[in-house]
Amino acid sequence: MTSNENSPSGARVAPLRKARPCPECGKPSVRDHYPFCSDRCRTLDLSRWLNGSYAIPVAEDETRAEPGDD
Repeated sequence: MTSNENSPSGARVAPLRKARPCPECGKPSVRDHYPFCSDRCRTLDLSRWLNGSYAIPVAEDETRAEPGDD
């Protein structure tokens, strides 16, 4: 081992996650707020979840028999 491998200034650490754009604004994400770029974008996304803006559409299964159809 060389002295560079043990020192913080010479250490090369691979990122834990691949860098990707913020889903809110498109800026590069940062580690503290991943996958968002800031606390503001993270809070906006959480607000949308809590208000019910994000929803998974559900389609009724038309092949299913009605309860009274025996």
